[in-house]
Amino acid sequence: MTAYAIAHLRQVDFGPAIIEYLRRIDATLEPFGGRFVIHGATVEVLEGQWPGDIVVIAFADLATARAWYASPAYQAILGLRTDHSRGEVILVPGCDADHKGADLLAAA
Repeated sequence: MTAYAIAHLRQVDFGPAIIEYLRRIDATLEPFGGRFVIHGATVEVLEGQWPGDIVVIAFADLATARAWYASPAYQAILGLRTDHSRGEVILVPGCDADHKGADLLAAA
């Protein structure tokens, strides 16, 4: 099942380190089949507050997403982002194509 790496970036100091990170991240995704679904988009807030931007990267499954994040290639560039931005990053599994909202009730 598809899984996603999601970053909510509340502040990014867009300087040389972030530029280097952006130049190098695609090469870290390639061996894991990762692809950007949303990248740096400013959200349209309908409820509440959402300061910052969002990045969503899709992977074949959660194990592959974890392997990408832990990979030596990604770990080598991680500090370029974390030292020059503030935000949260999560990994989350997606839903099957036929998932319905009430499906959560069966698990409760």
